[in-house]
Amino acid sequence: METLEATAAPKIDPAIELVPAHTEEIRTLIGELNEELSALYTPEQRHGLSLDAIFQPNIRFFVARSDSEPVGCAGIALLDGFAEIKRMYVRPAMRDRGVADAIVARLAEETVSSGRKLLRLETGSHSFAALRFYSRCGFRLCEAFEPYAFMPPPAIITSVFMEKEVGRDYAQGLGP
Repeated sequence: METLEATAAPKIDPAIELVPAHTEEIRTLIGELNEELSALYTPEQRHGLSLDAIFQPNIRFFVARSDSEPVGCAGIALLDGFAEIKRMYVRPAMRDRGVADAIVARLAEETVSSGRKLLRLETGSHSFAALRFYSRCGFRLCEAFEPYAFMPPPAIITSVFMEKEVGRDYAQGLGP
């Protein structure tokens, strides 16, 4: 009896580019992310930065490209003693192809080069694929950190907080 096996999508090696200001591509990627999140979480439970906030001096924002096409994005906020992943998104057709791994590796490199060794994030309890991905990358659950620690409980009831120490492995390009 012949069985059908699911074939994994081929891995790609996306180019990860620092983006200094928002563009129509960024607006589109963030719009797609917002659409996905709005189907899962109430407005008060979504803590993503606005387009203008993404391009502040303490934020580094990146776009992942494959064949010159934008396939994902994310940034890090450089905060007191740690960096926080912000607005991470990979287009559905490009998931499970190495794009998210490449983005997280680049964010970790940026964290290390900024003199920080701790990379944190806030994601949602209904974002199952994201939770599996971050766990696979070595992120572990942690307590709520600023600014979430001071938000009213209904605003963070679906929030999951994670962190990972990063160091020389990322700086040498050894990735997650």
